[in-house]
Amino acid sequence: MPQSPPRLVLASASPRRLDLLRQIGIEPDAVEAAEVDETPLKDETPRRLAQRLAADKAAGVAMRHPQDYILAADTVVALGRRILPKAETAGEVGDCLKLLSGRAHRVLTAVCAAAPGGRRAQRLVETRVRFKRLTGPEIDRYLAAGEGVGKAGGYGVQGLAAAFVTDLSGSYSGVVGLPLYEAASLLAGLGYRRP
Repeated sequence: MPQSPPRLVLASASPRRLDLLRQIGIEPDAVEAAEVDETPLKDETPRRLAQRLAADKAAGVAMRHPQDYILAADTVVALGRRILPKAETAGEVGDCLKLLSGRAHRVLTAVCAAAPGGRRAQRLVETRVRFKRLTGPEIDRYLAAGEGVGKAGGYGVQGLAAAFVTDLSGSYSGVVGLPLYEAASLLAGLGYRRP
């Protein structure tokens, strides 16, 4: 019986990452979220946290699908060395927006790809984003829309928060959650060929 060709598994529950891949004509054969504790380790830098989580997500899903290609990513929003949370409540979204108001911050997205047989490759993309000074009513309107819940740093640049951005230097798709050039390059470098 002939062996079926390797599939591509996106190790993420994020609908934004799936949409981004589809934008460049890559359709994963499966989507499977990795269960990873995203709590930063003691003294862990934002850069190292993003890299560790992307690698852990890829490894976790690769264990279940050793004959397939795996693509995983993790996004961390950092203000200096401070790691902003993935906001779980409107209160956390508001706290994040107040911290980001009128300031520049970094969005670090690590991408990790795994190939059948265990080979792996990883890249980190850093993007600098500056927000305008936000007013109380602007923050209230954003909170009322409910957009920032579940997002790193309490905002999604592809939604209403786009009106807050005065400058973005780096990868727009990386801020959304998956730097597309790097993701496609990593997969191609490991031998993945689109069907």
